[in-house]
Amino acid sequence: MTDSTIQHTINQLREALRYHNQRYYVLDDPEISDAEYDQLFQKLQRLEQEHPELITTDSPTQRVGGAALSGFTEVRHLRPMLSLGNVFNEEELLAFDKRIHERLKLEAKSDLAYVAEPKLDGLAISLLYREGVLERAATRGDGETGEDVTQNVRTIKTLPLKLLGNDWPKLLEVRGEIFMPRKGFEAINQKLATQGQKTFANPRNAAAGSLRQLDPQLTAQRPLAIYCYAVGIVEEGTMPATHWQQLAQLKEWGLPVSDLIEQVQGVQGCHAYFAAMGKKRDQLPFDIDGVVYKINDLNLQEALGFVSRAPRWAIAHKFPAQEQVTTIVEVEFQVGRTGALTPVARLEPVFVGGVTVSNATLHNMDEIERKDIRVGDFVIVRRAGDVIPEVARVLIERRPQNTRPIELPTVCPVCQSHVERIEGEAVARCTGGLYCTAQVKEAIKHFASRRALNIEGLGDKLVELLFAKGLIKHIDDIYRLEAEPLAALERMGKKSAENLIAAIDKSKQTTLERFIYGLGIREVGESTAKAYAKHLGSLEALMAADETALQTVPDVGPIVAAHTVQFFAEAHNREIIQHLRQLGVSWNDYEVHTEVLGALAGQVIVLTGSFSRLNREEAKERLEALGAKVSSSVSAKTTRVFAGEKAGSKLAKAESLNIPIADEEALLALLETTKNT
Repeated sequence: MTDSTIQHTINQLREALRYHNQRYYVLDDPEISDAEYDQLFQKLQRLEQEHPELITTDSPTQRVGGAALSGFTEVRHLRPMLSLGNVFNEEELLAFDKRIHERLKLEAKSDLAYVAEPKLDGLAISLLYREGVLERAATRGDGETGEDVTQNVRTIKTLPLKLLGNDWPKLLEVRGEIFMPRKGFEAINQKLATQGQKTFANPRNAAAGSLRQLDPQLTAQRPLAIYCYAVGIVEEGTMPATHWQQLAQLKEWGLPVSDLIEQVQGVQGCHAYFAAMGKKRDQLPFDIDGVVYKINDLNLQEALGFVSRAPRWAIAHKFPAQEQVTTIVEVEFQVGRTGALTPVARLEPVFVGGVTVSNATLHNMDEIERKDIRVGDFVIVRRAGDVIPEVARVLIERRPQNTRPIELPTVCPVCQSHVERIEGEAVARCTGGLYCTAQVKEAIKHFASRRALNIEGLGDKLVELLFAKGLIKHIDDIYRLEAEPLAALERMGKKSAENLIAAIDKSKQTTLERFIYGLGIREVGESTAKAYAKHLGSLEALMAADETALQTVPDVGPIVAAHTVQFFAEAHNREIIQHLRQLGVSWNDYEVHTEVLGALAGQVIVLTGSFSRLNREEAKERLEALGAKVSSSVSAKTTRVFAGEKAGSKLAKAESLNIPIADEEALLALLETTKNT
């Protein structure tokens, strides 16, 4: 055969195998026998072995290959992978629907079109297809950054390495859920038990453990599956205008989409779907822990937008939690990093929701008193998904005679400082502040965590060890650590010690919002820390602000403002901050020009194509800092589009809607002019 004939034969074999893969694994409707499929596969494999220069990454023969990985690299998502809010009953579902109607200014009686789908109990994944070929797969991670698990995801037989057809966008990001079917879970556990190895607690853990194998060939032996449920990024191509139609399009391209997904009308349709799925739940071949409702119209989705880290246009409706009966053996009080005392019930171990539970939170003394919980009681323990198990209620009718009431300690169980319970607050707190070992350790763990100062290698166990050895007592001691004492620690060694010192040095250059978040101020999360940084500009301004001034910051109310003022009023906190800065921790302050902050307020801007003099992320940040909303899609609400090189469908849509379009030079001029306003 000539070279062109060989290439043609290989292409035909690949297309045939992709087609039959989908018939067998996705549609469960094979057209040929296993033997016929094997013959096609072996013929392709033989031709590729004879002509290795013709092998491509999307070939059906390349699902398993390559050496084991040394670790997973970080991937920053092109668009954040957000979490969903939850509802647990019909009343909360009605409230969710009402909020949407009010935000869209619709009549209360009008029924919105939703898409309802099973909420798979697995791991969220981002799939990036370029020119129809799978280029990258990444875990959700923290929503902003995940792990590159491409080699392992390629082993999932239901997932196409190349999309069917040829009408896909140049760049397509698809969101999905990887899970392990129940039969596969039972089979893998039986195999592990036979080999004398530890079995998995539930299918979700099995899927997570399988996906994070460093050897893709081991992952290939695990029965993983995937369903796709949303589209993320689309570049140089078009997609339908509704969520339902987009799912249908994904199916046409060969991507697996659950057949259980339905279009429903209004809250009644949502609730009927929830009830139907609840009845089917135990008979399904995979685990689900609820259902998800999404507004079908993508224009309405965009109009609704997001709140915090969740979309306003979607909600998860969780099934009632799984429950079991056990007894309370003892109650202990744990001290958190803010000094809060949390009562924890030590239980007779019981198997709930796929795991063995021996501890459950009692939340606070108000809950204990309300439920009349006593040591020795028979109780119902509830566990829903990954939520910490809790004591749902006491079986009063089975109460033994020798139970005893639970009492709040008068002194901290860690540092013996006085315990204070402020009137009107459910939480009791240790007054030991920075002197309480439990609080200081948790504060350091938080400070070093990924979303704060991100000190790689300084995990919880090492913090505990450093405390036990007396090498650190407060946050600032992190930056006084030296390699030699660290190397002498158990399981450290010279190289690990040097790596940790390097990570500590690297963390010195941070951002203002990360530093504020890392301080662990009560109720100041990432969003509030970022708002403080960008609105006030510097740590000095934040420390000097009173409660009234702080409440001018977006989304900061009187409670958060009070916690912030109280934190900086504590001399010990100011002293540690001063030490940190003296030890080299630094950041760039933000320029705050009150008269400029709203210069682009009310404008909805879309960026498309590639820019040569500034990247898209930088442009977006600068525009948002000036009050503009930067959208990922063009709509009738778009006020301006800036188009760079190779601008695609967004440019065409803007032209069709007569939206003003400008180039990179105009964008730079706008930013410069507004900056100097």
